[in-house]
Amino acid sequence: MKILKRLLLAVSLLYTGVAHATPADSLKTQSRKKRKANTAKVQFGTASYYAAKFHGRKTASGEVYDANKFTAAHNGLPLGTWIRVTNQRNGRKVLVKVNDRLHYKNPRLVDLSRAAAKKLGYTGHGLAKVKVEVLGKKMPAELATANEATNK
Repeated sequence: MKILKRLLLAVSLLYTGVAHATPADSLKTQSRKKRKANTAKVQFGTASYYAAKFHGRKTASGEVYDANKFTAAHNGLPLGTWIRVTNQRNGRKVLVKVNDRLHYKNPRLVDLSRAAAKKLGYTGHGLAKVKVEVLGKKMPAELATANEATNK
Protein backbone atom coordinates (compact mmCIF):
# COMPACT_ATOMS: atom_id res chain seq x y z
CA MET A 1 0.00 0.00 0.00
CA LYS A 2 2.84 2.43 0.87
CA ILE A 3 4.57 1.63 -2.40
CA LEU A 4 1.38 2.36 -4.33
CA LYS A 5 0.94 5.72 -2.57
CA ARG A 6 4.55 6.68 -3.31
CA LEU A 7 4.16 5.63 -6.93
CA LEU A 8 0.99 7.70 -7.30
CA LEU A 9 2.72 10.67 -5.67
CA ALA A 10 5.72 10.35 -8.00
CA VAL A 11 3.47 10.18 -11.06
CA SER A 12 1.43 13.18 -9.92
CA LEU A 13 4.61 15.18 -9.24
CA LEU A 14 5.94 14.39 -12.71
CA TYR A 15 2.57 15.23 -14.24
CA THR A 16 2.39 18.63 -12.49
CA GLY A 17 5.98 19.47 -13.40
CA VAL A 18 7.32 19.40 -9.84
CA ALA A 19 10.41 17.23 -10.13
CA HIS A 20 12.04 16.95 -6.69
CA ALA A 21 9.31 17.75 -4.22
CA THR A 22 8.35 16.21 -0.93
CA PRO A 23 4.75 15.21 -0.19
CA ALA A 24 4.38 18.35 1.92
CA ASP A 25 5.52 20.50 -1.04
CA SER A 26 2.96 18.91 -3.34
CA LEU A 27 0.19 19.74 -0.86
CA LYS A 28 1.34 23.37 -0.74
CA THR A 29 1.32 23.76 -4.52
CA GLN A 30 -2.11 22.18 -4.83
CA SER A 31 -3.75 24.33 -2.13
CA ARG A 32 -2.25 27.66 -3.23
CA LYS A 33 -4.79 29.75 -5.10
CA LYS A 34 -3.63 32.35 -7.58
CA ARG A 35 -5.43 35.68 -7.38
CA LYS A 36 -7.09 36.56 -10.66
CA ALA A 37 -6.43 40.08 -11.96
CA ASN A 38 -9.55 42.22 -12.25
CA THR A 39 -9.60 44.22 -15.50
CA ALA A 40 -13.35 44.97 -15.74
CA LYS A 41 -14.42 48.51 -16.71
CA VAL A 42 -16.46 48.90 -13.50
CA GLN A 43 -15.30 47.21 -10.29
CA PHE A 44 -16.58 47.13 -6.73
CA GLY A 45 -14.48 46.39 -3.67
CA THR A 46 -12.60 47.76 -0.70
CA ALA A 47 -10.13 50.62 -0.81
CA SER A 48 -7.36 51.34 1.66
CA TYR A 49 -4.65 53.98 1.60
CA TYR A 50 -0.87 54.01 1.74
CA ALA A 51 0.89 54.15 5.07
CA ALA A 52 3.07 57.22 5.70
CA LYS A 53 6.26 55.12 5.53
CA PHE A 54 5.90 54.76 1.73
CA HIS A 55 6.16 58.53 1.09
CA GLY A 56 9.31 59.09 -0.99
CA ARG A 57 9.75 55.44 -2.02
CA LYS A 58 9.72 54.24 -5.62
CA THR A 59 6.53 52.73 -7.02
CA ALA A 60 6.23 49.87 -9.53
CA SER A 61 6.11 52.40 -12.37
CA GLY A 62 9.40 53.95 -11.26
CA GLU A 63 7.78 57.16 -10.01
CA VAL A 64 8.44 58.33 -6.47
CA TYR A 65 5.32 58.01 -4.30
CA ASP A 66 4.01 61.36 -3.05
CA ALA A 67 1.22 61.19 -0.46
CA ASN A 68 -0.05 64.59 -1.71
CA LYS A 69 -0.65 63.47 -5.31
CA PHE A 70 -3.69 61.57 -6.59
CA THR A 71 -2.32 58.10 -7.34
CA ALA A 72 -3.31 54.50 -6.69
CA ALA A 73 -2.09 50.92 -6.56
CA HIS A 74 -4.09 48.23 -8.36
CA ASN A 75 -3.17 44.66 -9.31
CA GLY A 76 -5.28 44.14 -12.42
CA LEU A 77 -4.99 47.36 -14.40
CA PRO A 78 -2.00 48.44 -16.48
CA LEU A 79 0.29 51.06 -14.94
CA GLY A 80 -0.61 54.55 -16.17
CA THR A 81 -4.36 53.85 -16.32
CA TRP A 82 -6.68 56.59 -15.06
CA ILE A 83 -9.56 55.55 -12.81
CA ARG A 84 -12.48 57.27 -11.10
CA VAL A 85 -12.97 56.02 -7.54
CA THR A 86 -16.30 56.67 -5.80
CA ASN A 87 -16.85 56.23 -2.07
CA GLN A 88 -20.15 54.33 -1.91
CA ARG A 89 -20.97 55.62 1.56
CA ASN A 90 -20.89 59.36 0.82
CA GLY A 91 -20.78 59.57 -3.01
CA ARG A 92 -17.50 61.51 -3.17
CA LYS A 93 -15.38 60.91 -6.27
CA VAL A 94 -11.72 61.29 -7.15
CA LEU A 95 -9.65 60.79 -10.33
CA VAL A 96 -6.35 58.96 -9.82
CA LYS A 97 -3.62 57.39 -11.93
CA VAL A 98 -2.51 53.79 -11.28
CA ASN A 99 1.26 53.88 -10.73
CA ASP A 100 1.84 50.99 -8.33
CA ARG A 101 0.90 47.42 -7.46
CA LEU A 102 -0.55 45.94 -4.29
CA HIS A 103 1.11 43.04 -2.49
CA TYR A 104 -0.17 39.89 -4.21
CA LYS A 105 -1.75 38.63 -0.95
CA ASN A 106 -3.56 41.93 -0.29
CA PRO A 107 -7.32 41.35 -0.72
CA ARG A 108 -8.12 45.03 -1.41
CA LEU A 109 -9.25 46.27 -4.80
CA VAL A 110 -7.30 49.52 -4.72
CA ASP A 111 -4.86 51.36 -2.44
CA LEU A 112 -5.06 55.14 -2.73
CA SER A 113 -2.66 57.93 -1.85
CA ARG A 114 -3.40 59.84 1.35
CA ALA A 115 -4.62 62.89 -0.61
CA ALA A 116 -7.12 60.79 -2.58
CA ALA A 117 -8.34 58.99 0.56
CA LYS A 118 -8.78 62.34 2.30
CA LYS A 119 -10.84 63.70 -0.62
CA LEU A 120 -13.04 60.58 -0.46
CA GLY A 121 -13.42 61.10 3.29
CA TYR A 122 -12.28 57.79 4.72
CA THR A 123 -8.91 58.51 6.35
CA GLY A 124 -10.53 58.17 9.78
CA HIS A 125 -11.92 54.74 8.95
CA GLY A 126 -8.94 53.36 7.04
CA LEU A 127 -11.11 51.39 4.62
CA ALA A 128 -14.03 52.22 2.33
CA LYS A 129 -16.36 50.37 -0.01
CA VAL A 130 -15.72 51.86 -3.43
CA LYS A 131 -16.70 51.75 -7.07
CA VAL A 132 -13.81 51.93 -9.55
CA GLU A 133 -14.46 53.07 -13.13
CA VAL A 134 -11.65 52.51 -15.64
CA LEU A 135 -11.18 55.60 -17.83
CA GLY A 136 -8.15 54.56 -19.92
CA LYS A 137 -4.59 55.70 -20.52
CA LYS A 138 -5.41 59.28 -21.56
CA MET A 139 -5.76 61.94 -18.88
CA PRO A 140 -9.50 62.56 -18.42
CA ALA A 141 -10.75 65.75 -20.12
CA GLU A 142 -12.23 67.10 -16.88
CA LEU A 143 -8.81 66.83 -15.22
CA ALA A 144 -6.93 68.23 -18.23
CA THR A 145 -9.12 71.36 -18.35
CA ALA A 146 -8.66 71.88 -14.60
CA ASN A 147 -4.86 71.61 -15.02
CA GLU A 148 -4.90 74.13 -17.90
CA ALA A 149 -6.92 76.60 -15.80
CA THR A 150 -4.44 76.40 -12.89
CA ASN A 151 -1.43 76.83 -15.22
CA LYS A 152 -2.76 80.10 -16.72
